[in-house]
Amino acid sequence: MKVIISGGGTGGHIFPAISIANAIREREPGAAILFVGALGKMEMEKVPAAGYDIVGLPVAGFQRRLTFKNVTFIFKLIASMMKANRVVTMFRPDVVIGVGGYASGPVLRVATRKGIPTLIQEQNSFPGVTNRILAPRVSKICVAYDGMAKYFPASKIILTGNPVRQGLMKESSRAEAAAEFDLDPNRKTVLVLGGSLGARSINEGMLAGIQQFLDSEFQVIWQTGKYYFEEMKMAMPLEARHRIRVMDFVQRMDYAYQLADVVVSRAGASSISEIAILAKAAIFVPSPNVSEDHQTKNAMALVERDAAVLVPDARSREIATVAIELLRDENRLLTIRRNVLQFARPEASKTIANEVFKLIQLKR
Repeated sequence: MKVIISGGGTGGHIFPAISIANAIREREPGAAILFVGALGKMEMEKVPAAGYDIVGLPVAGFQRRLTFKNVTFIFKLIASMMKANRVVTMFRPDVVIGVGGYASGPVLRVATRKGIPTLIQEQNSFPGVTNRILAPRVSKICVAYDGMAKYFPASKIILTGNPVRQGLMKESSRAEAAAEFDLDPNRKTVLVLGGSLGARSINEGMLAGIQQFLDSEFQVIWQTGKYYFEEMKMAMPLEARHRIRVMDFVQRMDYAYQLADVVVSRAGASSISEIAILAKAAIFVPSPNVSEDHQTKNAMALVERDAAVLVPDARSREIATVAIELLRDENRLLTIRRNVLQFARPEASKTIANEVFKLIQLKR
């Protein structure tokens, strides 16, 4: 059995892809799985670290504004299509899975032309351009939200939810989690996540609210992202460091979630899925720099069911105020945690893996 998984670019694409691969290997230990990503993107590091081989394509994103980069985009796309064709021809997969990201398009396009069974996993409530283009050609479309028939052929849609990182469900005590970050297990905790690369507005909003957190009884785990870590670390007042842990990337996310009473996060699909599975109260600050403002749509799916709180990106300086108010309202915390569970699909990776096996059986 041979499987290609293509896509990446951000942790929101990479970690679900690895979860799907792990679910396939759990059921079929001898499966040969090859990842195809974009050169220079984080999948080239994270996928080998998870124990899988990966091939990189020179593909890049198309810029919506007038720029010389769009000239190079065409040449990179042609080169990527040629390399994707070579990879698919030589590896001869039984099925190809696309998880979104730059590399997904060329590989899925080649696979569909060759008549290879294909599956795409759409994580958001508003699909990306690549998946909308691929939808008529692929075999199955796994989605995380209801109502996706307005974007995709209804006969191909399977509601599976989004896979999440393995290990998040590990059982640990609050004391054990607090010890990981040298924090007090008896204080309520805010976990701040700007994604693996970071989010400037969230980071600046946190800086603006440092004194509010210090004046409160709460503590903070703050993942700045690698691009902003040094800047945020230097801007932190010394007196804040005993209750506010600043780091570029949280390695033990299971401990961070275990300790968190409120999570501040972008509204990427994977983040929402993790928060739902773990029944955490969340404050979403959707990124304005994504196609079709899909993160706001993702967040509103929860906010409309009283399963989360939304702070617009332009008002990120209000993060501390909103977080502290929420932490002090036990009834509101309980309501949000109870309501967010309706969005949880802990078996998503296994469900998608099952659909992969069905496609292979049909082919044979």
